[in-house]
Amino acid sequence: MLVIPAIDLSEGQVVRLARGDMNEKTVYSDDPVAIARRWADEGAQILHVVDLDGAIGGQLANLDAVADILAAVSVPVELGGGLRTVKDVRRVLGIGVQWAIMGTAALRDLRELEGALAEFGDRIIVGIDARDGKVAVEGWTEGSEVEAAGFAREMERLGVARLICTDIATDGMLTGPNLAAMQEFCEAVEIPVIASGGVSSVEDVRALRELEPLGLLGCIVGRALYTGDLSLPEAIAAAE
Repeated sequence: MLVIPAIDLSEGQVVRLARGDMNEKTVYSDDPVAIARRWADEGAQILHVVDLDGAIGGQLANLDAVADILAAVSVPVELGGGLRTVKDVRRVLGIGVQWAIMGTAALRDLRELEGALAEFGDRIIVGIDARDGKVAVEGWTEGSEVEAAGFAREMERLGVARLICTDIATDGMLTGPNLAAMQEFCEAVEIPVIASGGVSSVEDVRALRELEPLGLLGCIVGRALYTGDLSLPEAIAAAE
């Protein structure tokens, strides 16, 4: 199972939120490149980069910082936040991003997702962010009545090759992942799932690893790496 460090960007800084709340923002670094190099040096196989301002505002806002990260490390990057259109996806893949994550567009504008899938295939990941089992969009600021597991199945039918599933209630809280929700996601689809939210210890990584036979490809780790509650090398060792 992969352990994927998160680099969340806001106003060019590396930050972490609590449950996706921009009013609960902690700044950990004003040097995204240094953070990217650190995770690469410590063994990361993928970096999970999110343009938080783009996610909320609906258009890319931290592309310069993303470009700097891409120039600094050879580790492949998956990028989400503000990717609403095929044009947005084409733009970020064109500068070297390996995978584009579409979230809001997958729910709000299916034509854009279908267009991105037609052009870029398995380089498109759909991010499903769930609050109480329902899909949330617009940087988690808006809820919906769409059941997350059912939406995951719909994405698979459209040809999406990989999902990132985030439990909003646990994200950034260092309380442990929502294992039941992640198991539900994994059992709902045949395609690989990456879990996000709540990972705070080696024990959490090991618990998620138990879902690997169900299709869990990896887990994203954020705040715990920045607070020192979890080191990336020990997390990678636990995942293996």
